[in-house]
Order: sequence, then C-alpha cells, then structure tokens
Amino acid sequence: MRLNELTAHKLLVLLKDKKTTPKDICTAVLNQIKKVNDQIKAIVRVDENVAVPETISDGQIPLPVAIKDNMCIKGKETTCCSKILKGFVPPYNATVVTKLKDAGLIPFGQANMDEFAFGSSTENSCYGPTHNPWDLDCVPGGSSGGSTAAVAAREAIWALGSDTGGSIRQPASFCGVVGVKPTYGRVSRYGLIAFASSLDQIGPITQDVADAALLLKIIAGYDEMDSTSVDTPVPDYSKALQKDVKGLKIGVPEEFFIEGLDPQVKAATLEAIEVLKKQGATFLDISLPHTKYSIATYYIIATAEASSNLARYDGVQSGLRSIPEKSRKSSLVDMFEETRDNGFGNEVKRRVMLGTYALSSGYYDAYYLRGQKVRTLIKNDFDKVFEECDAILTPTSPTTAFKIGEKSDPLSMYLSDIFTISANLSGIPAMSIPCGFSKEGLPIGLQIMAKPFDEEMMLRIAFNYEQNTDWHKQLAPIANI
Repeated sequence: MRLNELTAHKLLVLLKDKKTTPKDICTAVLNQIKKVNDQIKAIVRVDENVAVPETISDGQIPLPVAIKDNMCIKGKETTCCSKILKGFVPPYNATVVTKLKDAGLIPFGQANMDEFAFGSSTENSCYGPTHNPWDLDCVPGGSSGGSTAAVAAREAIWALGSDTGGSIRQPASFCGVVGVKPTYGRVSRYGLIAFASSLDQIGPITQDVADAALLLKIIAGYDEMDSTSVDTPVPDYSKALQKDVKGLKIGVPEEFFIEGLDPQVKAATLEAIEVLKKQGATFLDISLPHTKYSIATYYIIATAEASSNLARYDGVQSGLRSIPEKSRKSSLVDMFEETRDNGFGNEVKRRVMLGTYALSSGYYDAYYLRGQKVRTLIKNDFDKVFEECDAILTPTSPTTAFKIGEKSDPLSMYLSDIFTISANLSGIPAMSIPCGFSKEGLPIGLQIMAKPFDEEMMLRIAFNYEQNTDWHKQLAPIANI
C-alpha cells in the first residue's frame, strides 16, 4: 500500500518506528492530488511550500490534513467557494486550525464545497462541482463533498468538514468514509465562516473510526473566543473504542423507514442491526414523532440565520467589489446590489431571500418564531428517547449518490438531508460510517446518534460495527490510479 492509502493511526506507527518520514507522507499525498484531482476536483488549493518537519516529536502528529474552504487559515486565501470572497486572506486562524497546528498537523490543502455550505451535492461551487470517487458521474454529497471525496480518493489522509444539516454525514455516506458531527458547542466555531450559527459544527472526516476519534480529540474543547463553546472536559475518545456493545440499548425510529427510502439502503441498515445484535446490543423500536417537521423547520431557521450572516458581504470590506458600469457616480446601494448579484450563486440568493422573508415584519412570528418552537419539540423527542436508549441508529441518507445535474429542483435536493437535519436542530452528536454498497457499486452509510456530549458512546458503537465488517476497507477505483 502507498503511504497516502494508510490511515493516520497506521502512519503514526510507521513514523514512530522510523520507517517513513513526514516529508514522504506529504509527497505521497501531493502526488495523488496531481494524479486524480483534475478528475475529482476535491481540492481547490494546495500549499506545496508548507513547512514539513524532518522528524516526529513526542506527542506531535506531523500528518497532512485537508480543510474545508470555510475555515480561516492565516495568510491563505479562504473563499467558501464563492466569487464574493475571491481574494479574501484571513488575518487569523480558526481555532480548529490553531489546534491542528499545535498538535503538529500540516494544513496541506483546502477542500471544495457548496458555496457558503448551501447545498447537498457540492455542485454549487465557483470552482465547479466535485465528483464522487466511486463514480465520476455522481455527486459526492455536500456541502463537505470536497473533504469527503479527498479522503475517499486518498488525496488526503483525513480532513475537516462542517455540518449544518448533514453536510459531513451525508457526503461521508455517499463517499464511503467516516464523518462525525460533534455535539453543538463541543468544537469551537471561531474562524468558521458562518452559515447558520445555531446549527453549524465542525467535525472530522476520516478513513476509519479510530482516526475519527483521534482527530476529534485534537479539535474538541472549550474556546473563550466562541460564546457557544461549552466548557466541559474532553475525554480520550480512543479509549472508548476498546469497549464492547453488550447490554447497550439502541433505538430504531420508525420515522426513518419511510416511503422514498431506497430498498438497498434499508436492507443494508437492517443487516447492520443484525451485526450489532450478534455483538450483544439490544434494539428497541422507538418514535420521534416530530421528525416529519424537521425539513420545514430547518429551512426556516437555517435560511433566516444565513440571511443575517451573509448581510456583511457588500463589497466594502473584503472580497469582490462590483461597480455598475452605467455610471461611476452610482450610489452605495447600487454597488451593494451589483456586488451581490455578481458574487453570489443562485442557491445562495435563493436561501438569503427565503431567510429574509421569514424574518421580515409581519412574518417573523408566523415562520421563524414558530420554527424555533417546533425545534424545541424535536429536541424534546430526542430527550425522551435517550431516557431509555444509549444511542439511535438510522440510515444516513435515503439514497446513494445521485448523478451530477440530476436534481434540478431545489426541493428534491433539500430532501437529501431528511435523515440528518434533526440532529442539528437538537444539537446532539451524530456520525456516518460505511455499511454496504448498492448493486451499482455506490457506498451506503449508517447513522449513529447519541446523547449530548456522549461522543464516546457513538464512537464505541461505530468501532464495534466496523471491527466486524470490511466496508471501510474498500478502496474507491480512482484511488488506485
């Protein structure tokens, strides 16, 4: 196996035994990017001059990591894959980037994404769409499709993504990798360019569960720069992987096995349940009755917060500035309008308009306020279930990856996140792991959700399932080039 195909924890063993060097690993990753990125388009920027240590120091992890293009890296262009931020160079690092560097990791490349994280396919990028490494005609999912495709194509050992309504888990499912959305407040959002501030969360995207536990430990923790960060101890997640699942009670909600669920996805999920039953887990039929309102609730709250967050992009302080050609004496408002018209893509404009409408006078109570009330009901459903269950298991997505350009209707695209959104609305941790393949050879993902700040339980179950299956060991065809 080539170095870029190995997991982080295996590479650390090789480094410790002095059988390889950080430079050799970075070179292997860079070579893979040069081989396949023109076809995948997962990486939008590579720092070939990044400082790479000659040797490994105690406690340091000198491995390259890809970072979604919505996390600020000091001195490096960061655009959210939007024309309106072209040329923006942050004067500071996001807290997660600081934590990565403090741990010795090497921010090597910036990953493609849906513009401002608005999308479920990574087709809405000013750099063009990312392609799925398992089938180049298919989407990788979104909005963290660049990060997941990079890991699946072995253009990255591991990566960071952000998850607002499923943007780590759904593409992880589509690309056959592991994706974790931590509890809201577990990982600092400082330096993450905001989509919806009460929903956004940064998390790891990796080849296996052991790597996810390792990377989550690095980025988690309280940050005084983030007012929503929670000051609670961060456990050693890797230790949770050594426990079995005997006696655990896992809930299976009836609302996630609905009309529209691909029969192959359903079958793979039921097979995963049988695997865990054999390991001693007990499964309970449960109900999350307000799940049916999650899509509507999400697209009111998320678009409202997006409208507020994106109001700052006006061509004055940074990024693109467009002045109407008709007159150099145009007003400031004319410049705002021209800049936003030229700088924002169609999906961004759509969501900003929806959110502005939901917040407008006369509609705030009917939409945004009511949406927040329903959000509380959704959270209460989870709280009640977790009184008797240790975790919840569902499909990650109702389907496998779809063709690029297939979903031209925004509403059908929004339904891609129907199984992931409720975890963001309730703030709980959730993750996706590979659990099979369709007859077309496309990956299928299994979602595990746990109580707030109980990522250990979620990782424990995921690891035990992973150790009894081989799905995570499968390599996307293009990764072998």
